[in-house]
Amino acid sequence: MTHRNGGAAVVDSLIAHGVDTVFGIPGTHNLELYRHLQSTGVQVVTPRHEQGAGYAAEAYARVSGRPGVVVTTSGPGLTNAMTAAATAYAESQPVLVISPGMPTGTEGRDLGQLHEAKNTSGAMNELVAWSRRVHSADEAADAVTDAFAGFSGCRPRPVHIEVPIDVLTQHWSGQARTAAATPAPAPERGAVGRAAHALALADKPLIIAGGGAVDAAAELTALAETLGAPVATTVNGKGVVPERHRLSVGASVRLRALQAAAAESDALLVVGSELGDSDLWEGQIRGRTVIRCDVDAGQLHKNCPADHTLLGDAATTVEALLEPLDSDRTGGEDRAAALRSACREEADRDAGPYAEINEAVRAALPADGVLTGDSSQVTYFGSVHFFDMASPRRFCYSPGFATLGYGLPAAIGASVARPGAKVAVLIGDGAAMFSIQELMTLTEARLSVPVVIVDNGGYREIEDQERARGIAPVGVRLQTPDFAALAVAMGARGVRTTSTADLTELVGAAFGADRPTVIHFDIR
Repeated sequence: MTHRNGGAAVVDSLIAHGVDTVFGIPGTHNLELYRHLQSTGVQVVTPRHEQGAGYAAEAYARVSGRPGVVVTTSGPGLTNAMTAAATAYAESQPVLVISPGMPTGTEGRDLGQLHEAKNTSGAMNELVAWSRRVHSADEAADAVTDAFAGFSGCRPRPVHIEVPIDVLTQHWSGQARTAAATPAPAPERGAVGRAAHALALADKPLIIAGGGAVDAAAELTALAETLGAPVATTVNGKGVVPERHRLSVGASVRLRALQAAAAESDALLVVGSELGDSDLWEGQIRGRTVIRCDVDAGQLHKNCPADHTLLGDAATTVEALLEPLDSDRTGGEDRAAALRSACREEADRDAGPYAEINEAVRAALPADGVLTGDSSQVTYFGSVHFFDMASPRRFCYSPGFATLGYGLPAAIGASVARPGAKVAVLIGDGAAMFSIQELMTLTEARLSVPVVIVDNGGYREIEDQERARGIAPVGVRLQTPDFAALAVAMGARGVRTTSTADLTELVGAAFGADRPTVIHFDIR
């Protein structure tokens, strides 16, 4: 009872909402949070950088479907996590960031206090759905409850709570309150009927599924089979329909072949996607009749005007569309096969060695395993198209914010989210150097994660762009360390290879080790 304080108000509220894992780093100002995290049995994962904590929490949310929680200290601890928070916002992932703040009444006064900044809560508010600075222990508990209420029934996005140092030590006599789940909007029955009618009349229906459809896999697969409709996904929707399914065209929306097929479709159904440029790569999605389903009303006409709009969560809405439709149609398999072939041919033109590398790693990873990638050529030219996924929530990559340094810490979050699952990392050397310190976190946790680092000697994508603009290479040809030797120095295993033929065996052996294995794959 001596320490029944603001720290307890926050931690008890987290536990009331089922939180069992927190990612973060202890610091001078957040110790009253850590006091209660330790005493209540919450798993505390300590990455080596707060940005890594944020990426791990984002991947935890992406893989598990449950909110990820980050605890930072004040000042630089929070600002270090800002890029990860912005990533979670861009990728629509539910992440709660909690940090201490300057004592009540001192904020913004430039007094020279430890970790003092002008307005960190205000800065966070510009990056996440909302940021709130609380003024009492009761208000801190209520803010956590409000955060979890906001994670349900709507497009999930990160939030931030700042608890002043004095509030963390303030006596608290309250009880944690559990948020009631916010119901998702239900699609209007007439709108569902009109959309279903348009789909039923279509000769060339096509479905595009985004990140908002990841919890509607069964419903979307059934709808595709009923309509005989090929299904393409965005990167965040990868695996919503198993990518070896006869109607799947994979995560192909950036490819011009898919965009042309959309334009020719007489009924284009888009489920849970904003159809942003980060997915379309300067292309566009259009259709003769466009039907859009989203839980966020602001998405229903974004980047592609709709003829029919359905406001509701993906699973409920797609199930409602299925109800009036007839039994399965035939013929869609041929359209899907032709489109799949055209997309493969187009993707091959960018792939270089990355298709073969991904296929070698895919051969070693179980069908239900998780792959984490990065803003690396091996990911967006390779894994997106050539690493097939049998289900959603198994591919961790940030296509929207395009963050370097995501892949390694994402493996931490994915491993914690699915204990015992096989998790592999496949990234470039430039991305690895942004967060190589998190290899130490994987090692400390004794996680049997293969980390394949494809070394092309620097920032090859930017060098290619410089060359395309007639700019001599500048700042892109970099010296890289011996990643295998560095891994050994960190207590992990390390091997080097230049042969794709070795990769499947090396990755398979890594899953049987008692620590992570770095596989330095040199393609220079």
